[in-house]
Amino acid sequence: MGTGRLTGRRDQEATVPEASTAAGSAGGSPAGSSPRSLAEALRARDDAALAALLRARPDLLGPVPGDVTQLATRAGTRASVVRALDRLDRFALQTAEALAVGPDPCPYPVLEGLLTGGEDERARAALPEAVATLRDQALLWGDEDRLRLVRTARELLAPSASRPSPTGLGPTVAEATAGMSPTRVQEIVAAVGLPATHDPVSAVTALTGLFTDPERMSALLDEAPAEAHQVLGRLVWGPPYGEVTPNPTPPVRWLRDRGLLLPATARTVVLPREVALHLRGGLAHRDTAPVAPPVPALREHRPQLVDANAAGQALAAPATVEELVKSWEHAGPPVLRAGGLSVRDLKRTAALLDTTEQQAAFWAELAYAAGLLAGDGEADERYAPTPAFDDWVELPPAERWSHLATAWLAATRTAPLVGEQDTKGRTLSALGPELDRSAAPEVRRRVLELLGELPEGASPDPEALLARLAWERPVRGASDLRARLARWTLAEAEVLGVTGRGALSGPGRALLEGRDPAPLLAPLLPDPVDHVLLQADLTAVAPGPLRRPLGDTLAVLADVESKGGATVYRFTPGSVRRALDAGHAAADLHAFLKEHSRTPVPQPLAYLIDDVARRHGHLRVGAASSYVRCDDDAMLGEILADKRSAGLGLRRLAPTVLAAQADPTALLEGLRAMGYAPAAESRTGDVLVARADAHRTPARSAPVPVPEGPPVPDATLLAAAVRAIRAGDVAATAVRKEPAATSPAGVPGELPRTSAAETLATVQAAALTGSAVWIGYVNAEGSASQRVIAPVRVEGGFVTGYDHTADEVRTYALHRITGVAELADDQV
Repeated sequence: MGTGRLTGRRDQEATVPEASTAAGSAGGSPAGSSPRSLAEALRARDDAALAALLRARPDLLGPVPGDVTQLATRAGTRASVVRALDRLDRFALQTAEALAVGPDPCPYPVLEGLLTGGEDERARAALPEAVATLRDQALLWGDEDRLRLVRTARELLAPSASRPSPTGLGPTVAEATAGMSPTRVQEIVAAVGLPATHDPVSAVTALTGLFTDPERMSALLDEAPAEAHQVLGRLVWGPPYGEVTPNPTPPVRWLRDRGLLLPATARTVVLPREVALHLRGGLAHRDTAPVAPPVPALREHRPQLVDANAAGQALAAPATVEELVKSWEHAGPPVLRAGGLSVRDLKRTAALLDTTEQQAAFWAELAYAAGLLAGDGEADERYAPTPAFDDWVELPPAERWSHLATAWLAATRTAPLVGEQDTKGRTLSALGPELDRSAAPEVRRRVLELLGELPEGASPDPEALLARLAWERPVRGASDLRARLARWTLAEAEVLGVTGRGALSGPGRALLEGRDPAPLLAPLLPDPVDHVLLQADLTAVAPGPLRRPLGDTLAVLADVESKGGATVYRFTPGSVRRALDAGHAAADLHAFLKEHSRTPVPQPLAYLIDDVARRHGHLRVGAASSYVRCDDDAMLGEILADKRSAGLGLRRLAPTVLAAQADPTALLEGLRAMGYAPAAESRTGDVLVARADAHRTPARSAPVPVPEGPPVPDATLLAAAVRAIRAGDVAATAVRKEPAATSPAGVPGELPRTSAAETLATVQAAALTGSAVWIGYVNAEGSASQRVIAPVRVEGGFVTGYDHTADEVRTYALHRITGVAELADDQV
């Protein structure tokens, strides 16, 4: 039934895919009777059960169904059923697969036999919950003596030649003999000792009866040659198809003549489902998994040790992100035309962070997911920090980590995919558009939940954890992706500090529970220090995390040589020149080191600063294209004579001036590579401080995770949707009086069409008497609906009244009312 069609009584539910040929009554199923359609089964649910269905299958809400019939129709569509099947656990899915190969409808004892064979007590104990899950998901309806799988689910799960079933079963006798000649069917009937019939249908029925009769089937198989039993043994658990030659062996011919093997194509035969079930002892699956695999603790550590290890990683993670983002704040890497970071820039980032390219991609993706990094949106787009980065770096260390961890848990970005190829053979790049995997947040959270179920300090066996996840989502494809996401989650959680030694840390547990982990993490982190230890080998040791002003200045003055609990910085001519380029004078650097060092400033370091400062700015570079000027003409001659300057295109314009074809930036870099310390100068001839303003993108919000299907509705939306469905059901099932003889004849069960005059007269009479009427209404968008209203005022071409279906007072345009009818006396 289309959403725009006006329908009347519930007998229209026959249009629902799962409806039986028997029509439902207007009043619903009597107490104790079996529902005759999925719509009736849903209508019998209370509001809480309907809300639970809509929460579990949110795709049913787009848009909100007009009534229960529309809800049932939508629940049976292929796309919706596929989503629902994908979210079943292994045993619930095995139960649905058993129903798909069982009779339709299937009594509960028959289903129990298909799954347990009468012997598996664990499967018998778990079966009621699996049936309840299928029923709650609207994949199953009917009482226990008439269980019916939704038809679309049966079509998806039933075996066929092109789509084998996980059960390993083949088609039924009736399906396998559908294209067989009547003569051949009668030959098979005669071969098994059954009397001849007058038509193929009764012959197939008789053959099916034989194959489903355990005693007669056992007697028939007792006559089979031993080799025939071997052939059946190879096919019984699937796949049920086998190739045959035009002149098959005697065992195969014996089986084929008696219908125990039926032709599928000219060169293949198939084992009928009834025969396979007999050979299996009635089991639909060789192995069932009624109980979720446990996730035992592989190792146990002291919780304090776990938290200490996690805190060490949690201290390093924000520092690594800060280092990466700051390295892109002056001249960030360009954004590829197709989006993302080039392989060369990723390698440079990895070298900067002293890590692997895969880890560099993870940190870049984490900064992007946290909203600290984005494209600047310029014509020549480059990556740069966002304004949010400036606020983030001022936060206390624990809060900075909390921001990163929260973003990681909810992100759909999956950095480990970087370097792999998409379906079109294109390599996936870091920060590129093809890295979102909507299942990632759910898998991350589920992995942490399983870790949280272990005792504090316990780490799991990764393989056991993967087995558990595969049981919870066994659908092939989805299960493979979830396994990869789970492995990545374990590795990333350890690097980020959510776990320590494989066990969930205290801050990680708070993160999982939705609490702020910063208060738990803060006591575990060392206090920032305000000093360093200078050493004679031109290094400085920071005995802990440095306070921000000290750390920022030292990062300009020296290069990081090693990281860890104590960071080692090394002073080099290049790093000192970098500080001078940033506007620091030599005296400022001496004072800075003296103030913040707990050890005396070593003489070699003081000499290094003075030497670089003495040569700094001796050469001046400006824009001509560019030029070099120096008061020492001998130095300019030395530069011209150096073969390394050939690429700069230098020529002497005056004794103290050289012109260059290279731009000023390239000229500065070239001279520095030759061992000189040039300084840039402004148009007025003053030394130009090279410290550029940090580039920031316009205000950017963090990327929104790509949801896996429609978002889960909140309680308010669920309550409103249930009210709307119930209200639509009232309008669709309200019993109306028969139209008057003068009214045009309508389609049985639909609203009789009434003229404008009749419509006006009926609603005016209802307003005078205070009675309710049933109307069909088409809104301005052309959407048709059915309403039950009690008119209170009719004027100006509009009728105002209390709308029972919406539970509020509304106004309707008379010219949009397609028809009107009075309600039956017992409905008023």
